[in-house]
Amino acid sequence: MATDIEFSKLMIAFSLTLLAGLSTGIGSALAFYTKQTNKRFLAAALGFSAGVMVYVSFMEIIPEAKTALVNIYGPKQGYLVTTVAFFAGIAIMALIDNLVPNVENPHEMHDVKEMDDITSYNNSHLLRMGFFSAIAISIHNFPEGLATFFGAIQEPALGIGIAIAIAIHNIPEGIAISVPVYYATGSRRKAFTLSFLSGLAEPFGALVGFFLLRQIFTETLFGLIFAAVAGIMVYVSLDELLPSAEKYGEHHVAIIGLICGMVVMATSLILFT
Repeated sequence: MATDIEFSKLMIAFSLTLLAGLSTGIGSALAFYTKQTNKRFLAAALGFSAGVMVYVSFMEIIPEAKTALVNIYGPKQGYLVTTVAFFAGIAIMALIDNLVPNVENPHEMHDVKEMDDITSYNNSHLLRMGFFSAIAISIHNFPEGLATFFGAIQEPALGIGIAIAIAIHNIPEGIAISVPVYYATGSRRKAFTLSFLSGLAEPFGALVGFFLLRQIFTETLFGLIFAAVAGIMVYVSLDELLPSAEKYGEHHVAIIGLICGMVVMATSLILFT
C-alpha cells in the first residue's frame, strides 16, 4: 500500500509535519519578545486545538480505521481490534508521560510571565530543567509526528487540521524549553536552537515511521496505526490541552475554543473531502 502513495502526497504530509513541529520556535520567540502571555487567547487556542483533535479522532480517524479492520476481520472482530488499537495509543502516551520526571515535566511551565518567577533557581538547575524539557517534548513529538503524517497521507484536509492543532499546542511547549535555558545561559540563540531542535522530532518521527513501515504497510497495519493515532490525539487533548486551557483562562473560554475547533474541523472536512 505504501509503495502506491503518490510522491506529492508524501511531500504534503512531510511539510505539514515539519511546520507543526517547528511551531515550538514560535513559542520560544514569544518568550523572548513579549512581556506576558495573553491568557484568554492562549486558553481559547488550546481549547480550539483540543476540539480539532477530539473531533477528528472520533468522527474521521476511528471510522477510517474501523472500516479497514472490519473489511479484514469482519464486523465484530474488526471492531474489537480497532478498540484495542485505540486504547493502545492512549497507553503509549500515558507510558511516555510516566517516564517524564515530574519536576521537569514540560507541561508545568508554559506562561511567558513565569520567566520572572524562576530566577531564584541556580543556573545548573535551570539548564537541566531546559534540557529535560527538550528531551521530554521530543519524546512526545515523535508519535504526534506520526499522527500528522499518516493523517495527511490519508486525506490532506485531515492532515491540515491535525497539523494546526498540534502546532498550537507546540507553541507553549517551545516556551517551556526556552525559558529555563535562556535564564541559565543568557543566550537567546541557545534557547531558541534547543527549542527548534525539539520540534524536529515530529518530522523525524514521521520519516522513521514511514521508512520502517513502508515495506510492511498493509491495510491491517494502516487500520491499527490509524486507531492508535486517534488514541494518541485524544490523550494529548484530555491530558495536556484542556487542562492547560483551563489553567490559563476561564472554563467557558476553554469550552468555547473547544467547540469552535470542532466546528472548524467539521466544516473543513465537509468542504474539502
